[in-house]
Amino acid sequence: MYSTRVKSPSIVAGSGVRYAIAIFLSSSLLFLIEPIAAKRILPLLGGSAAVWTACLVFFQCALLLGYALAHWVAGLRRTRDQAIVYVSLLVLSLFQLVLATNPAPHPDPSRPITSVLWLLTILIGLPFVTLSATSPLLQAWFARSTRAAAKTDGSPAPQPYRLFAISNVGSLMALLIYPWLIEPRMTLHGQATGLANGFVILAIVCGIIAWSIVGLDLIPENPAQAPDPADSRIAPERIALWIALAACGSMLLSAVTNHLSQNVATIPLLWIIPLVAYLLSFVVAFSDERWHPRWLVIPLAAAGLGLAGYYLFHGTLSMPVALAVTLYCGALFAICLFCHSELYRRRPEPRRLTTFYICVAAGGALGAIFVGIAAPTLLSGNYEFALGLSFVAVLAFLATWKLGWPAHILSAAAFGLILTIVVKQIRGDRSIYRVRNFYATLRVTQDFDSAFLASTRTLSNGGINHGQQVFRTDLDTTPTTYYGHPSGVGLAADLCCGSRPRRIGVIGLGTGTMAAYGRSGDVIRFYDINPAVEPIARHFFTFLHKSQAKLEVVDGDARVSMEREAPQRYDLIVVDAFSGDAIPVHLITTQALALYQRHLAPGGIIAFHVSNRYLDLPPVVKKLADNAGLGSVLITSEDASGHDLFTSDWVLVTANKEFLDRPELKKGRQDITVPKRLRLWTDDYNSLLPILRMHSNSDDEDE
Repeated sequence: MYSTRVKSPSIVAGSGVRYAIAIFLSSSLLFLIEPIAAKRILPLLGGSAAVWTACLVFFQCALLLGYALAHWVAGLRRTRDQAIVYVSLLVLSLFQLVLATNPAPHPDPSRPITSVLWLLTILIGLPFVTLSATSPLLQAWFARSTRAAAKTDGSPAPQPYRLFAISNVGSLMALLIYPWLIEPRMTLHGQATGLANGFVILAIVCGIIAWSIVGLDLIPENPAQAPDPADSRIAPERIALWIALAACGSMLLSAVTNHLSQNVATIPLLWIIPLVAYLLSFVVAFSDERWHPRWLVIPLAAAGLGLAGYYLFHGTLSMPVALAVTLYCGALFAICLFCHSELYRRRPEPRRLTTFYICVAAGGALGAIFVGIAAPTLLSGNYEFALGLSFVAVLAFLATWKLGWPAHILSAAAFGLILTIVVKQIRGDRSIYRVRNFYATLRVTQDFDSAFLASTRTLSNGGINHGQQVFRTDLDTTPTTYYGHPSGVGLAADLCCGSRPRRIGVIGLGTGTMAAYGRSGDVIRFYDINPAVEPIARHFFTFLHKSQAKLEVVDGDARVSMEREAPQRYDLIVVDAFSGDAIPVHLITTQALALYQRHLAPGGIIAFHVSNRYLDLPPVVKKLADNAGLGSVLITSEDASGHDLFTSDWVLVTANKEFLDRPELKKGRQDITVPKRLRLWTDDYNSLLPILRMHSNSDDEDE
């Protein structure tokens, strides 16, 4: 026990605005630092969606560490020590933000998860942990300050948990303004500078709050109001339920995001919508119990489980994309609202606040680790969505145990439904081969095509076709899908070099279809970031086996690999990596084009595959070519089912004016209109928003 001064109730009450501002700002900065840091490491490790998934694991684990830090700081005996430690962390964090400009020149692509975690630690480790600690620590200070003031006049102390709702509002605002207002208007350097300036403002506000709590009489408590000794230790089952509820919400967030991007639509920025639903559920759950009465939340969650399970079982391929996204995200919100409402109802008294938040963060980290690390390692397919739904059904059974048999029957029925879906997913898979790793879930399927009277095999990742082959003697060496002879890349390969041997570099192996263009004396060098692709191309397709060219396959991100190589003098470079929901933008910047030029032979051609339902990529490539003083042409080839060819768009870039004027290119040549608002893409600036198509151009899924 120690004796210090007690601040007046009016002063303490008036400080609530400062706490709200600081918590709102810290949460906003937390959600701004995430995409900024992720964009900084993409050129080092490859721009796949898997890098962002690994980033989410880091963010959740760092959040847990931040909450543990807040718990430790809030437990220090002297408020002066608490203030000094926290302000010191803010200052050190600001130094790391300013000084960590070159995280690591040579990350290890063979250990992508480890590399992501290490790079992010160097870039934003301490700032992220400090920002994570801010909200629970300030809530603890606010609770103790208002309790000390309330003891002087007998008034009830305000609830600090509502500040957590403000925290999530800040996160939600940052999430919405970044892709629409910040990224399209600012370079990455400008974003980092703005982040550092925001950190300075936060440090000032938090410094004022820290000064205000120094010497505040938080101890001793009135003996008459002392807690019951039986309540001095939180029951283990209560802690387990906190963790489980948070874990289910986090798991479903990641699982729904993966499901939407892989099986519904490969739309860039689509991940924002489920994250908004997730954060909004926190805002509602921690605001006021009148907003989420239990009699309403439980039926909504049951409806969400049933809806998600039904469409997961029957599929949404025939449903408009907007409706499918709305259904899944609506179900996610309803289920997460149940989980987070049950968390709020089971919250401890304010003096246990930091312990509670540690458990919430631990659950969030476990959910992210399961989907981001464990599932790709342990599961051969994308089963985590159905598993997550079944976990929620079991948890609902436990959480609503005291409500009686109606709740039990509802939970048991939901669990039975979801378990049926899991079994159906596993047994109903038509794949002849399936493999899953950090980068993708790859499936090889085989069908009989009546048009060719032959079997066909297809390599796909979710709804994305990565190549197809017709197994008929006269067709099994014919390039198919987007790579046929009438396509842009087909014309480039057929016309670039006459009859002399060629050197061709291909970014993206797939089924190895480009090997069908190989002639005796040619060298074709493939680059692919996913080590699981080459074994599939060699064992389930014959393009590589039957090619007459000398073939080479380089594992790892193409740009990283090409930066380490001596000039290859390629006659043709094929860049085929822009079909998914998280395109590797580092392969389509001014620096990337300069790298391709270094590897080109005189008069060589760069072929960019820009077929994409939701992104208008040709203007980006044309602007890059114009900036480099190169010519460019868009070649569009139409679908030809009788030849197993898909509609495709290729932009050919070259300094060879004679090639661009060839009459063979005239048939498929299309004009490229560059929007005035489109800026030149560099490693320091790129944004998908200016080229995002509101409506897709095709009814079929692009590769």
